[in-house]
Amino acid sequence: MPNLEDFNITDAARGAAFTVKVVPRASRTELVGIQEDGTIKIRLMAPPVNGQDDAELIAFLADFLGASPDDIEIVAGVGSRKKLVSVLNVRAEEVERIIRAAVPSEIVNDED
Repeated sequence: MPNLEDFNITDAARGAAFTVKVVPRASRTELVGIQEDGTIKIRLMAPPVNGQDDAELIAFLADFLGASPDDIEIVAGVGSRKKLVSVLNVRAEEVERIIRAAVPSEIVNDED
């Protein structure tokens, strides 16, 4: 059975990098949890139109992680549901600590 030990944030050259799956057009913006493959699942109120969901994801992560929006970049997956996100000027251990403190202890499913 998978567990949260499979969750993985890596140190990038100048910060941390991790994968995110977004669910657009949700009733509220929130961190849902960690999926079986270690991807962070986040619901966004914004629709996936003209980059609105990407902008909301960056704003949400900046607030959630206490980082500047300028330090958060969607490295891959702009315009798609699965994204690779980089957060500059923060260690992977710090990002992992913040996320683990906020998510339930069980794995969330991949279904919306």
